[in-house]
Amino acid sequence: MTLADGRELIYFDDDPAVLDGTVERVLTDPRDLPRADTRSEMRRDPLTGEWVAYASHRMNRTFMPPANENPLAPTREGQAPSEIPSPDYDVVVFENRFPSFSLHMEATEGASDPVDGEDIFPRRPARSRCEVICFTPDASRSFADLPLSRIRTVIEAWAHRTAALSALPEVRHVFPFENRGEEIGVTLQHPHGQIYSYPVVPPRIRRIVESSRRYRAEHGGDLFEDVLAAERRAGTRVVHAGEAFTVVVPAAAKWPLEVMVLPHRAVRDLAGLTVEEREELARILSRLYPAVDRFFDGVDRTSYIAAWNQAPADGPERDEVRLHLQLFSLMRSPHRMKFLAGSESAMGFWINDTTPERIADRLREVW
Repeated sequence: MTLADGRELIYFDDDPAVLDGTVERVLTDPRDLPRADTRSEMRRDPLTGEWVAYASHRMNRTFMPPANENPLAPTREGQAPSEIPSPDYDVVVFENRFPSFSLHMEATEGASDPVDGEDIFPRRPARSRCEVICFTPDASRSFADLPLSRIRTVIEAWAHRTAALSALPEVRHVFPFENRGEEIGVTLQHPHGQIYSYPVVPPRIRRIVESSRRYRAEHGGDLFEDVLAAERRAGTRVVHAGEAFTVVVPAAAKWPLEVMVLPHRAVRDLAGLTVEEREELARILSRLYPAVDRFFDGVDRTSYIAAWNQAPADGPERDEVRLHLQLFSLMRSPHRMKFLAGSESAMGFWINDTTPERIADRLREVW
C-alpha cells in the first residue's frame, strides 16, 4: 500500500486468519501528510576514497516519544494514527520517513557538481532507499521474545526486501540490521530494524572483497570456505554447529561480545537461502538472541547491533562475499560500555579487553 505522503508499506503475515482472508489489513492511511521529499547528498573523501552521506532533515526525526505517540505501534481506536494504519500486524516494512538515502528527491541543478567546483571533492545525490521493519506490534517485546514462526516471517521479509531493493538500478548493496539499546543510539524503543540500500558498496564490504581476491590470488582458495573450515577444525570458538550454519566467535573479534552466523553454502544474500536453510536459520536465531541477553549477569537486555553482511547487488564483486550475520555489543561488562576512543576511532586499530575464546566459552554456557 501507499502511505499518505507517497511512501510504500508492505505487510508480511503469519496469522492464519489473515492468510485465509478472514481478517484483512487496513490499506488506507488517514493522515494528512505532505509528499515525501528529501535532500540527501554524498561526498567522497579524497584521502580514503570513502563516501559520506549528509541528511540534515534527520535532525528532526522522532526521538523517544511517549507510549501513546509510538509511530511504530498499530493504529487502534482512540489513538492518533501511526505509521502503520492497521489495528494489528505481524511484520511490516515501510519506507523510512527520515531516510539517510531516498528516491523521493527532485532533480536540482548542480546536485552532482563537485564541492566548490573542485574535482578532487566529488559529490552526488544520495539516491537509494531506506526502510524500517517492525518485528512485532508489541512495544514491550524484543527480537529474543519472538516465537519461531515470527522469526521465520522476519526472515521472509528480509529476503523479499533484499531481492526487491537489489533490483533497483540505484542500489549497489542491501544491508538489513537492528540497533538495540539507548547506548547504541536507538531513538525508538519499539522492536524494529532497518534495511539500508546503498548507492555504493560500503567500506566493510569493499574491504572483504579485496581480502577475498587477495586470498584467492595467494592461496587459490575461497576465503569464506577456508575460514569456516578452520574454525570448525579448531572448534575453540564454535558456539553451535548445525546442518547449514555455524555460529562462531571470529578469531579476531573486535568487540567484547561478538558472534557470527556463517552459512555452509556459498550463498550471497538472504534472498538466496533455500526454504530448509531459512527454517534452520530461524531456529538458530531463536537461541542466539536469548543467549546474547543472558551473556552478562544482571543484565536483562543486552544492547547490540545485528548486522547482515551481504554481497553487492551486482557486479564482479558479488562472487567474493558470502552472507553472514555479525552480531556484536558495545558492552564490556554489566553497565560498562566499550567506547571507541583514539586508536579505534581515529586509526581504525582495535584493542579488545577480552579474548575471542572467552567470549565463545561464555556463549556456550548460556546457549
